[in-house]
Amino acid sequence: MPEQPATPPGDAETTVARTGTGAAAGPARKAATIYEVARLAGVSHQTVSRFLRKDPTMRPDTVRKVSEAVRALDYRPNLAARSMRTRRTNRVAVILPDSTSFVPNRLLRGAAAAAHEAGYLLDVVGLEGDATARAARIGTLLQPENVDGLLSFAALPDNIAALAPAALRVPLVVEGEYDDNMRSRGVLADATPAAEIVAHLAGLGHRTFLHVAGPSSWPSARNRRAVYESAVADLGLVSHAVVEADWSVRAGWDAARDVVAGSPVTAVFAANDQMAFGVIRGLQSVGVDVPGRVSVFGWDDDELGRYFDPPLSTVSVDRERQGWVAFGRLLALLRGEAPVAPPLTSDGINRLVPRGSVGPAPASLS
Repeated sequence: MPEQPATPPGDAETTVARTGTGAAAGPARKAATIYEVARLAGVSHQTVSRFLRKDPTMRPDTVRKVSEAVRALDYRPNLAARSMRTRRTNRVAVILPDSTSFVPNRLLRGAAAAAHEAGYLLDVVGLEGDATARAARIGTLLQPENVDGLLSFAALPDNIAALAPAALRVPLVVEGEYDDNMRSRGVLADATPAAEIVAHLAGLGHRTFLHVAGPSSWPSARNRRAVYESAVADLGLVSHAVVEADWSVRAGWDAARDVVAGSPVTAVFAANDQMAFGVIRGLQSVGVDVPGRVSVFGWDDDELGRYFDPPLSTVSVDRERQGWVAFGRLLALLRGEAPVAPPLTSDGINRLVPRGSVGPAPASLS
């Protein structure tokens, strides 16, 4: 983007309120300007402008000097003034379904952090009503006077989803996707790590498995079960049972006491950490040692798992990174640049985290 004509120091377009730390109470200090930043850094104001736009061609030493000057002066761009100059809102709408109280907080945190770094604010918008109402809501948002871009984690109406990018008035990125009940789909529901879990446990000598599955109405639960069953078959192992459950701790507890205890099962893969917690506590309640007699693997990397006894082996899902990368794709469209990275795959956000809840299969049963 070409440099804008120079504006005199103190113009509203390049100033923000500046406050000192530890200063005595008194009149508000004069706002820092882009020109002050330039003088302190020993560069031109055009160079500071390039820094604020995160120009990737800037030399690292120049970036360092400008960054230090920005921090020293507590300079923050005036987004409202910039909006008047560029006719942009500096706002991006994040679209979620509106039929559930569940909010993907980690996903939103990652997107919000990337937006803040780029000088944008996020508005979270819930899509409600029937297909016609949703299409109308999206149509309203797809106006440049409302937002600069849309990042959707919800399935869009067909008449919007079918539009070519050139037909949209503002950039639109659809990432992952949740259905109307915030049940994950697409890459969010990818179950590839389930095969890695089975292979990891098989490598420890386990031959007889049990899977505590999530509700079949969830694509992620169906996928984890299907990959588990395929991996067990491919490796010539035995699936003693698949217990259909409801994601709850109680479901894992019941499966452990009613099905696992007293069986030849030495390895349990639960479709989420909550059920895995229940499996461990259920087995312990009837004197079955974990992992001495039965190893247990979960999914989600719930913080409690790190402090459980034993610490829970799990799949860490980096939702913050996913949100960050998703906003990065939208930011590239906003700037007319090539995407910095393709959409994340399962390998990019999922990682096995073996902990104390898994160990070698007992010699008498391996």
